[in-house]
Amino acid sequence: MRSRMHPRYYLEAEIFEREQRKIFGKLWLFAGLKTLLPENNCFITRKLAGIPVVIQNFHGELRAFENICLHRSALIQNEPVGRRPLVCPYHAWKYGEQGQVAHIPDDTLFRLAEPEKCRLKLRQFALRVVGNLLFVNIDPLPIPFEEQFSPEFIESLEDSSSNYDTEVMVTTWRGRYNWKLAYENLRDAHHPRFVHQKSLAKIVNFKPQVNEQQFEESHRDLHDLSASGLRMEMRRFSYGGADASIERMHQFQWHELVERWGNEDAYYNWLAFPNLHIASSNGGHSFTIEHHIPVAPNCTDLEIYRFTSRKKKPFAFSNAVLLAEMHGSKSVVGEDVEIMEKVQDALHINSPLPTQGAYESMNRLVERWYSTLMETDHGI
Repeated sequence: MRSRMHPRYYLEAEIFEREQRKIFGKLWLFAGLKTLLPENNCFITRKLAGIPVVIQNFHGELRAFENICLHRSALIQNEPVGRRPLVCPYHAWKYGEQGQVAHIPDDTLFRLAEPEKCRLKLRQFALRVVGNLLFVNIDPLPIPFEEQFSPEFIESLEDSSSNYDTEVMVTTWRGRYNWKLAYENLRDAHHPRFVHQKSLAKIVNFKPQVNEQQFEESHRDLHDLSASGLRMEMRRFSYGGADASIERMHQFQWHELVERWGNEDAYYNWLAFPNLHIASSNGGHSFTIEHHIPVAPNCTDLEIYRFTSRKKKPFAFSNAVLLAEMHGSKSVVGEDVEIMEKVQDALHINSPLPTQGAYESMNRLVERWYSTLMETDHGI
């Protein structure tokens, strides 16, 4: 079975810009953890589809704004995470909880008429809180959240993420690969026995299977190209739950000190289209978030978050646990990054099209949707 994914989709700047506009500029995107915004004036910053965004706590209310001062276009909040009022460091313009200009020092120097001053307001973005996960949509008319993710998937995310602990360790890794390679890899249950044979495959036995219905469907063209049809197709690209059983799960002292999520000795996986992956490789005792942020056609920033399930009570060596967990994550993710970078390095405009197996039908369905969106005027 031939893939529809021509090498240009991983190589060309024009395609990358089209993705930013038609996918990342339209969809709800993971933007951080609610646990990082516990108090008034706590904030996190990101870039979504190239746009700087700040999410800030205003006396318990979370709001997302464009992180650009309306005076001279400086960043208002400069750090990835912190706590300070929404005040631009360049000329100290201060913004209120609705994004309005609340104070301008030496106001007489600007001579702004009151009606003009009242119109000065930061662009606000739609924000959705799902348990401890934050999603932002930068489109002026965002699609309903429930049209991107199914009710079952939202419920699973909310339930599991509500069990996240507040102590979080984060690192960012810049990889030389196209963001789509990561999710083709994550939807491939066959690769762990080869790529992760010294790490993950020692713990979890993934068993790839052929979904006969998806396999048959993947040979046909999409029949509903309306916006609602494309959204309905996209909803099934996000799914989660127990992915494989762990026959001999390692037990550690700290496992008894946290409130385990779920009751299965299983490897849990959640894929939230387009670029969020959450996993628990130890039956719900701790979690990893992998957030792949497209930077360029051949460059992706990979944010890794590590945290345990909610602690029953604080314990002194929790930081050491997270550090060990992070090293474990980087070991497995490093194996994926290495193989993805080799794939990216091998690609050229005349590369042979991949030959996919029947078990890769979900990847084929995603590619069918993606190529339809990229090569037509249809949108979501």
